[in-house]
Amino acid sequence: MSGIILAAPGSGSGKTTITLGLLRALRNQGVSVRSAKSGPDYIDPRFHAAASGAECVNLDAWAMAPNRIRALAAGDTPLVIEGAMGLFDGAPPLGKGATADLARILGLPVVLIMDVSHQAQSAAAVASGFANHSDINVVGVILNKIGSPRHERMVRLALEPTGLTVFGAIHRDASLNTPSRHLGLVQAEERDDLEEFLNKAAEIVAQSVDIAAVMACATKVTKPASLAAPFPPPAQKIAIARDAAFAFAYPHLITAWRDMGAEISLFSPLADQAPAPADLVILPGGYPELHAGKLAANQNFLQGIRAAKSVYGECGGYMVLGDGLVDATGKRHAMAGLLALETSFAKRKLHLGYRHLKPLGGLWDRPLNAHEFHYATTLKAKGAPLFQATDAEHTPLPDMGLRKGTVTGSFAHVIDRAD
Repeated sequence: MSGIILAAPGSGSGKTTITLGLLRALRNQGVSVRSAKSGPDYIDPRFHAAASGAECVNLDAWAMAPNRIRALAAGDTPLVIEGAMGLFDGAPPLGKGATADLARILGLPVVLIMDVSHQAQSAAAVASGFANHSDINVVGVILNKIGSPRHERMVRLALEPTGLTVFGAIHRDASLNTPSRHLGLVQAEERDDLEEFLNKAAEIVAQSVDIAAVMACATKVTKPASLAAPFPPPAQKIAIARDAAFAFAYPHLITAWRDMGAEISLFSPLADQAPAPADLVILPGGYPELHAGKLAANQNFLQGIRAAKSVYGECGGYMVLGDGLVDATGKRHAMAGLLALETSFAKRKLHLGYRHLKPLGGLWDRPLNAHEFHYATTLKAKGAPLFQATDAEHTPLPDMGLRKGTVTGSFAHVIDRAD
């Protein structure tokens, strides 16, 4: 199996759109392809899966052991990895977890996607700087947001002395713009025009980029002889909420739990479905704040989780386990009432970063690596905490989450075991 990484000098360069266009174009050509997303992203992987027809996994060089990453990357079909932020951007202080770390761990080449909308000859200095900054193998560039044929010619001529291959140049096209909200892109399942958008992106990428040349640069990923210790399932029978309000579940965890014998069922709170009988109900993160009124009215769902043997909520799921959720308009909605928790989006505040977690009781029995990303404000949180927490630099943070009997939750998204 061969793989390649699509990265960029910074966020907003067009990585996701070009990756989606490449994946769909390969699929349209009858080429089987898999994809992965660098870091703790929950939205882009769903777009990847729609574009390629294959599940997309997260590869997190901060939270996962190298052999876990190699095992997830290995497979029988070509792998396209989309980077996150800039190529060398990661957690403080030194950038651990950057896309560049994935390139080192997997030994894969990088194609740099460059937004040159505000550059001409200066693009060559940026490309050369990234190519020579470290030991990462930058094999070439894809120029994005080109303004005119003259602009394209100027940038191409400037890049010639660098020796980097220009795999293609994509001109500005408003049809490639993607709507977004406070946690990223509007989710794939919420876009009625998704297929039209993916096919348009594929058409533009196929016309503008030498896809065969890009994929010819891919190199082999070798499956490790020994694997990192598995993340055991937290229960035998697990019911997981999945819909537009609860979409932020990591595929690698669910797949691992299934492989280890756990029985996984899915249900939709937005459709007012109660979970199937299970040892554990999981409410993942997502956008419950956008659907708070509907969730508050869905009594089959609420009664189902109130009657469950054990319930665990992450981020948005954690908020739904509380007494109430205040939406962006200031209206309070009664939630499940399983935890003494009140949260609000009336006044938003960003909470972002990797987390080292030490369980203080409840569901988990080992140290964990996790990530926090939300805008909710906590109005009330009373009860025993779930985790002792530090940030990526091991700076102590306030205890996280709550636990009450068999009900637990926190704002952290668990990625992998830390031991």
